Amino acid sequence: MESPTTLREDDVQAVHKLNAAYRRLVAELGRVIVGQQQTIEELLIAMFARGHCLLVGVPGLAKTLLIRTLADTLSLKFSRIQFTPDLMPSDITGTEVIQEDKASGVRQFKFLEGPIFANVILADEINRTPPKTQAALLEAMQEHQVTVGGTKHRLSEPFFVLATQNPIEQEGTYPLPEAQLDRFMFNTYVDYPDEEEELEIIRRTTTEALPALEPTLSAEEILSLQTIVRKVPMAEHVARYALRFTRLTRREKGEVPQFIRDYVSWGAGPRASQYLVLGAKARAVLHGRYYADCEDVRAVAAPVLRHRIMTNFNAEAEGVKPDTIIKRLIEVIPESDLETTAGGRVPEVFRSADAR
Repeated sequence: MESPTTLREDDVQAVHKLNAAYRRLVAELGRVIVGQQQTIEELLIAMFARGHCLLVGVPGLAKTLLIRTLADTLSLKFSRIQFTPDLMPSDITGTEVIQEDKASGVRQFKFLEGPIFANVILADEINRTPPKTQAALLEAMQEHQVTVGGTKHRLSEPFFVLATQNPIEQEGTYPLPEAQLDRFMFNTYVDYPDEEEELEIIRRTTTEALPALEPTLSAEEILSLQTIVRKVPMAEHVARYALRFTRLTRREKGEVPQFIRDYVSWGAGPRASQYLVLGAKARAVLHGRYYADCEDVRAVAAPVLRHRIMTNFNAEAEGVKPDTIIKRLIEVIPESDLETTAGGRVPEVFRSADAR
């Protein structure tokens, strides 16, 4: 296990600063959002790890409100894009128009920026628009730039795409292709509130207006704190622990548990391994620790992997979801490096009766 001394003194102070910023953000969000602590944590982990997040939940669970409230607590430019079937790519990226100089009479093209030129993008109901328009986000999400008329336009930093999706109404929708789903660091499930939380929601929303929020972090502070996340040390056995979650979802590659062969058609790619490590580091720092451990990896395993594991017909017939597979992987993957074999091979524990 790595010790705090592996970070320089100024980095140690930055960890304290990030932990303090996390607590301030959670407190500020709590003035508007009731409950949803895990969702808030996953959103902030993705933000400080420079990732994008897809929020999936039924209508009325405050997904849009949560993202807008997060933007209000940050000194960042916010833009909301309501995805509809008639939305065109240029409606997102912007377009070139001809403008005439009244003095000289010269006409020239001028680029008018679209709503994607902001720091926090709310892509509301992203599965409501056709693939051509969904693809307009791909370059922006990966390269932080858009290309219009052969000219590249850089986006402002920091840049986050926070998308929402309704999982129950599929008529007239366009499911995101796997390549675009893979661009999202997290796929976060937004669940129903419990009874006391729902009662508090009723009290807050039926009596008075929502409180005004105070911005807590600037763009420069966020960029600085994002750099600290990547400096967080991780022991090799923790990195291998994260790696096994990804590699053991690939049924055609080496030895895997029997339930993977039974229920998985395609496993996660290398981007999942990267996000498991980055997510674990970000979570460790948000909680005020100077190193990432196996518990951090387990905490981010579900949001990282659930949209990267493609289940087969057997899983659908038996009601086995990606989350079920991830939970079984957590049960069978050994945590200690003493339980593993040389070269990262799958140890006997994976081939036990429990793993089958």
